[in-house]
Amino acid sequence: MIEKKYSIAIDGPSGAGKSTLAKAVAAEMGIVYVDTGAIYRTIGYYVWKNNIDPKDAEAVAAALPNIKVDMCYGDDGLQHMMLCGEDVTDQIRLPQISMYASDVSAIPAVRDFLLDMQRDMAKRYNVIMDGRDIGTVVLPDADVKIFLTAPAEVRARRRMKELVQRGTPCTFEEVLRDIEKRDWADSHRATAPLRQADDAVPVDNGKTDFEESKQLLLRVIKEALAVEK
Repeated sequence: MIEKKYSIAIDGPSGAGKSTLAKAVAAEMGIVYVDTGAIYRTIGYYVWKNNIDPKDAEAVAAALPNIKVDMCYGDDGLQHMMLCGEDVTDQIRLPQISMYASDVSAIPAVRDFLLDMQRDMAKRYNVIMDGRDIGTVVLPDADVKIFLTAPAEVRARRRMKELVQRGTPCTFEEVLRDIEKRDWADSHRATAPLRQADDAVPVDNGKTDFEESKQLLLRVIKEALAVEK
């Protein structure tokens, strides 16, 4: 057993399976999972719901004092997102919220607004945290850093399956276009762009199923933590 507190950062593009795999790894290891993408989606949902232009940095920044974001863990053991007291876990996964989340996450005021929340979780618990800039900005001293990716077409098929399960199906072409737009926006933004940390372990799970991917991540994590110990 590893006694010292530790943090695991998983970065990568949209649809790579970061959240689903991080949840499973957290459950296997008995640690706290923090879905940072869901946190930004919650801000994006507020902006969308209140008809605010997500690219208008001043307007978004002006709205932040009115936004109260909380995380809680339900009876299902999963992270639920609360926005001003309302559970918006399902709403933030609507297809149109993806680009809103990408746009607001590029605004420095939004990142500053949420940074302390994310770092505080890592100070209090053993955590696995996924997002776009966890290993590069949020937790630059994370004990384990992984950059998880897969080809855009594979990620689009996975996202299509999620949308069907949520009752909001889209065509493959629509989902692939959104994935590619999100990739470009995330990697080209001026503030904390998506990139692989120099000390991150690259993992391509384009040809592995869920269980194989989970076991691969667990192996990488346990080997890295054993070295840390």
